[in-house]
Amino acid sequence: MGRRALFNLPNTMSLSRVVLALAFVLVSEPWDRIALIAVAGLTDFMDGWIARRKKTVSTAGALLDPIADRVFVFVAICAYLVEGQLTTGQYFVFLTRDLATAIGFLVAKVVPTLRPAVFRARMLGKIVTVLQMITLVAIILVPELTGIMILTIGLVSAASIVDYTIALWRGRARSRVA
Repeated sequence: MGRRALFNLPNTMSLSRVVLALAFVLVSEPWDRIALIAVAGLTDFMDGWIARRKKTVSTAGALLDPIADRVFVFVAICAYLVEGQLTTGQYFVFLTRDLATAIGFLVAKVVPTLRPAVFRARMLGKIVTVLQMITLVAIILVPELTGIMILTIGLVSAASIVDYTIALWRGRARSRVA
């Protein structure tokens, strides 16, 4: 893949979330952080939309997008944990789906019968990401809702983990038939 393909507009938008994550740590004003969360959410939506519309969908983009999402969310919740806005338990519930997905990806690459299965974005995974972004804002604006928001993330994450597992298992089964 050429440098040009890697640094197309959608991929650059994805990578911008890493810079936004750094900025999140460097600013402390609530509205500045809300603006960063909003821009991160907007770039997450726009990068995929532009890639599909301009027909610049790429393997690199398919990897960069979720990694950039995870980096932004991880850095933000680490900042909240350090600042005392999240408990350690809430922090780990926030990360449950991300940790399970990462472990599942590694297992799928190590277990020979799972290697042919393709990881793709799933609707429940996208819903978890949206809930995470909303919760990042709620922690600032309505901290009393943090507990219920994290519980919701945990429940939808559990459903997402099951959904990804079933999809991976079905993908494995289809690849054996082919």
